[in-house]
Amino acid sequence: MSSPLRIHRQAGVTLLEIDNPPVNAASAALLRQLREALAQAAADAACQAVVLYAAGRSFVCGADIAELQGPAAQPRVDLFNPVMDALESLPKPVVCAMHGMALGGGLELALACHYRVAHPDSQVGLPEVQLGILPGAGGTQRLPRLVGARHALEMISSGKRVGAQAALDMGLLDRLSADPPRAAGLAYALDLLREGAGPRPTCLRQVDSGGLDAAALRQARADAEARPQYPARLAIVQCIEAALTQPFRAGLAEERRLFEQCRLSHTSQALRHLFFAQRQAAKLPGLPADTPLRPIRKIGVIGAGTMGRGIVTNFLGAGIPSVLLETRQEALDKGVEHIRRTYDGQVAKGRLSDERVRAALDCLRPSLDPADLADCDLVIEAVFEDMQIKQDVCRMLGVRCKPGAILASNTSTLDIDVLAQASGRPADFVGMHFFSPANIMRLLEVVRGRETAPDVLATVMRLSKTIGKTAVVSGVCYGFIGNRMLESYLREADFLLMEGASPRQVDRAIENAGLAMGPCRMLDMAGTDVAARIVIEQEKNGLRPDDPAYRAVVGRLLETGRLGQKAGKGYYRYEGRQAVDDPEVQALCEELARRHGIARRDRIADQEIVERCLYPLINEGARILEEGIAYRPGDVDVVWTHGYGFPDYLGGPIFMADHVIGLPVVRDRLTHYADVKGNAQGYWTLSPLLERCAAQGTTLSDTHTNRT
Repeated sequence: MSSPLRIHRQAGVTLLEIDNPPVNAASAALLRQLREALAQAAADAACQAVVLYAAGRSFVCGADIAELQGPAAQPRVDLFNPVMDALESLPKPVVCAMHGMALGGGLELALACHYRVAHPDSQVGLPEVQLGILPGAGGTQRLPRLVGARHALEMISSGKRVGAQAALDMGLLDRLSADPPRAAGLAYALDLLREGAGPRPTCLRQVDSGGLDAAALRQARADAEARPQYPARLAIVQCIEAALTQPFRAGLAEERRLFEQCRLSHTSQALRHLFFAQRQAAKLPGLPADTPLRPIRKIGVIGAGTMGRGIVTNFLGAGIPSVLLETRQEALDKGVEHIRRTYDGQVAKGRLSDERVRAALDCLRPSLDPADLADCDLVIEAVFEDMQIKQDVCRMLGVRCKPGAILASNTSTLDIDVLAQASGRPADFVGMHFFSPANIMRLLEVVRGRETAPDVLATVMRLSKTIGKTAVVSGVCYGFIGNRMLESYLREADFLLMEGASPRQVDRAIENAGLAMGPCRMLDMAGTDVAARIVIEQEKNGLRPDDPAYRAVVGRLLETGRLGQKAGKGYYRYEGRQAVDDPEVQALCEELARRHGIARRDRIADQEIVERCLYPLINEGARILEEGIAYRPGDVDVVWTHGYGFPDYLGGPIFMADHVIGLPVVRDRLTHYADVKGNAQGYWTLSPLLERCAAQGTTLSDTHTNRT
């Protein structure tokens, strides 16, 4: 294994080159070698200055996150801070030359150097808060000394990256240079030596409040305390307070204490779990990393409705020429106009330039002629969620599309293998389930059919990154990963309404449990007609339970024209965007309860609502793992946190079941509801995997399926 650090010498300057691919992570091995090299440079009379830079595409992109997983954060405490001290106390000028990204521990290394130069295209940031921790190698104490307390608090609390020019303007950088990092760093070091400039330890600088007065600090503390699920936010405020009020070493001690406290928190463990799960999701068992990819130079989307226009916007933003096909001019015009309005909104908010929008729209080709799909490398159907309609479209694609073109369906529930057979080209066929609104939601469920070719799967997974999506592969089943689990959640929500809970009570209980939106609000936003028609498709395909009360509420809402926000009424009545309780919904639920022999209750506890909605969802997730529909438990968690508003601080439903609730509790409560509610339909039947893990004291997170 090659060394992560190389030492060069030129013109009296010691050049320390970090080369620790793929992201030059500040691993324990690198930190040890760096400390030794700095000691040598300090003792070397021929060395007049030191330059720290990196090979590859970026400077150091943080610490090795895997090294934070153990019982003690050894790299951070035992290795990182001594390296920072060695850099800062070196009796010779130390220049850090950055390019690409300098993030987390990488930026902390730069802060400990005496001078900083960066490429104009580089970005810097301290994103640790996104992992539920704070910078633990002096970042909370050194950054305020360079940019002021206000800028430091904003940077660390948001975790956002800052461009090189902005970093120069705020005092984080001293110089910009378009030269390669070694040349830029060497030139700066030689200039400093000619000018007679010496060491400039950051720790000796005074902290400028930068406008962060006592009132602003109190507000920052109050804002952080209002989100107790994220303890790192309050800890960051405390560290900035320490930088303002305490000597440097005392501030470091406070940072170290709070860093370890945050690292051990449930929130940080959950966020780190998702960090690794998201990266694992891109790795597919049995699919070599060097699988050849099919070229994607032009794509087509069939259907200019809500999903189709959202899907095509992703490709336009990536600069990929796109055909948007419709059967009616009116529908096509409406879809194109909506795309234009979406871009106009982005320009108005300053998120996109006029030039970027023009370039994106230049890639769009609206069409009523299927012949325009002939030269597309990928075509995605996004038509009405009806098996017969989708089969007809897939047959057309099989004939119209060129050999080797990838054919995809955006179905959210239907059998991909049936659609693949309809196309006549099952090897070219794959599911691409975008989530609404498709141009905003990050998740993409990639559904691997029985005959989907490996290069098709590999191409779509790579393409997902190009269009800014987080892709998770699912096997074929009703609803795939996300919507299959959602079915039990929505089922129980409807039953609870018939038993006496109100839509607001159900939504409030679920939202208080951490989800971004309760089931009734979610269905009103998506359209109750969409949900009801999925149930109709279940029945057509023999997948609906033999239970007349199953999803009876959403079915009745469709019958009465209560289609959600777009109709001004659904589970709620709407005054503008404001959801208002509607007595008509209560009457509707009472009538359904009488019809189906469901006993009404005056009081249903919030805890029961949470258990009945979420525990069957977890149980279904365990079944999905057992059946090999999901490759790994983390895939399920990524789907739910990225696609359904499940709180990231709980790590996803599987992680929550394992580490927050406990599988024995889930098992016992499911068994309780089977006894109390009856289990004729199997709604409460335990997943054998969940039951086995609960009995053995293991976790679902330890489960790895071997499906290839």
